[in-house]
Amino acid sequence: MKKTWTKVVVVALSCMMVLMLAACGGGSSDSGSGDAGDNVIKLGNTGPLTGPAAIYGNAVKNGGQLAVDEINKANPDGVQLAWQAEDDEADGEKAVNAYNKLMDDGMDVFIGSTTSGSCVAAAEKANQDRVFELTPSASQVAVTEGKDNVFQLCFSDPNQGVAAADYISEKMPDAKVGVIYNNASDYSAGIYDKFKAQMEAKGKEVVATEAFSDDANTDFQAQINSMKNAGVDLVFLPIYYTPASNILIQADKIGYKPTFFGVDGMDGILTLEGFDTSLAEGVMLLTPFIATAEDEATQKFVAAYKEAYGEEPNQFAADAYDCVYAVYNAIGQSGLDASASHEDLCEALIKVFTGDFTFSGVTGAEMKWNEAGEVNKTPNAMVIENGVYVPVK
Repeated sequence: MKKTWTKVVVVALSCMMVLMLAACGGGSSDSGSGDAGDNVIKLGNTGPLTGPAAIYGNAVKNGGQLAVDEINKANPDGVQLAWQAEDDEADGEKAVNAYNKLMDDGMDVFIGSTTSGSCVAAAEKANQDRVFELTPSASQVAVTEGKDNVFQLCFSDPNQGVAAADYISEKMPDAKVGVIYNNASDYSAGIYDKFKAQMEAKGKEVVATEAFSDDANTDFQAQINSMKNAGVDLVFLPIYYTPASNILIQADKIGYKPTFFGVDGMDGILTLEGFDTSLAEGVMLLTPFIATAEDEATQKFVAAYKEAYGEEPNQFAADAYDCVYAVYNAIGQSGLDASASHEDLCEALIKVFTGDFTFSGVTGAEMKWNEAGEVNKTPNAMVIENGVYVPVK
């Protein structure tokens, strides 16, 4: 039986839908299909739902669930989606186990994994199994490298480094730039390498560079003193929010107040338990999503997310939300339906994503993908003011 398919556009969601979301069961990790029977496409995700990186994994789980609930309500008589998120604790081996569980449960498309290390491991399995994968947030090049069926909705690490260098050199040309990064993290080191190379290509000097080797590190006094002694007035931090919070705390203690400029891994610093958010005042980020943006799509998403989960969505939630919509619309464009095997869906979606397919969502307009699985979209600059992210004017 041919299933009905309706292309769903994010900005077209009704206000009534937003009001109904609280009753959708959005907090569960496996839902969305009801009694759809064979009229359902199953989306799977792995991410850290527990542990130090849980803020990322739960945001992805919630953002994906929200999109599934909205799509199913908008098209109740057509193809339905199911969403299942499994905990991988940001560990590659556990991510493979979680992926295998998803496959045992009938996964058709993989929206994951959340973190790069887990995603590299799980993506190998997805490539072998010929399951189409669109990761919301795993940014390492190795995630997609050599895998024609694995795509990223987030910027890759190199692209983040290039974009940050371009922005700083063009918008803040007189800044004396220094860098503190984690040289044991592929994520951090990958961004730093491209940032440094692009700054050099722009004729700009990085006057001080300091490294650390563990995100659990809590003592950054040597790195901060190096920045201060070199006269650095803009510190680029291609790191996650936990070490970044310690750097901000310790810099404040010695009265060192440069501009701190971060990347997407710092999104979440305002919700870090016990952190004084006033210390993040003036911190800048390049990100594809700003919850305070005034466009209709963003405001509807933010309102729906708050209604469903009682908190403001971060970039990771927005990325997952867009992943689900992008995949749903791409499947519709492929001409296939819920009766297709995951292998057939995979080959069809590869053709769609590398063809003339474009997608506009809350993390970017007119997104396109190349054959390497990388997304092309424009980042936004934001700054923390009075405890919230606001667009840089």
